[in-house]
Amino acid sequence: MKIEKQNIDGKKNTIDVSDKLVDAKINVKLVSNVLYKTNANYKGRKAKTKQKNEIIGSTSKIYAQKGTGNARHASKKAPIFVGGGVAHGPKGETKYKKRKLNKSEKKLSIASLITQKKQLNDLIILDDFANEILKTKEMNNILIKFEAKNSIIIADKKSKNNISRSLNNLPNVKITDVNHFSAYDLAKYKKIIFTETSIKELENKY
Repeated sequence: MKIEKQNIDGKKNTIDVSDKLVDAKINVKLVSNVLYKTNANYKGRKAKTKQKNEIIGSTSKIYAQKGTGNARHASKKAPIFVGGGVAHGPKGETKYKKRKLNKSEKKLSIASLITQKKQLNDLIILDDFANEILKTKEMNNILIKFEAKNSIIIADKKSKNNISRSLNNLPNVKITDVNHFSAYDLAKYKKIIFTETSIKELENKY
């Protein structure tokens, strides 16, 4: 499928990109599921309390089962005693399962989001950045020109090296490559910017 490609001066051209990537079926349910799993896996689960079976201490019965007039208890490790275990407390990150995302889910969700961004005119394909851009002001002006102040830039290796320094102090802009972004990134930012080489690299994966 032919889609629009531009250089940083705004001069337009076209580029062929696979329909699997830019004209895919938009599967809202799949995307929602992938975002839920990704977000859940990002959460830090550092809090940890000791369960009843993790408390160190005597396991002997604290008093006779019958005849005392008190409730029946086995040991001081029970949650109702001071120093005992915590009932239903946080278990730490090792106890929680990671929600599995298979490759096809990742690919289809990314294709769905890219297609959706294209339909909303929020997908931008730029020529590779052949020259180094060091000034933040210069890069900021380029992003203003393309109305991409809130964007993720998925660049090829050379382009990334040429512009990453100029993006360091710009808020709401992320630069990465085709191997290090997720559906969560595409949903988070309003605009998606690919360089010509990076869109071809991603196309090869589909």
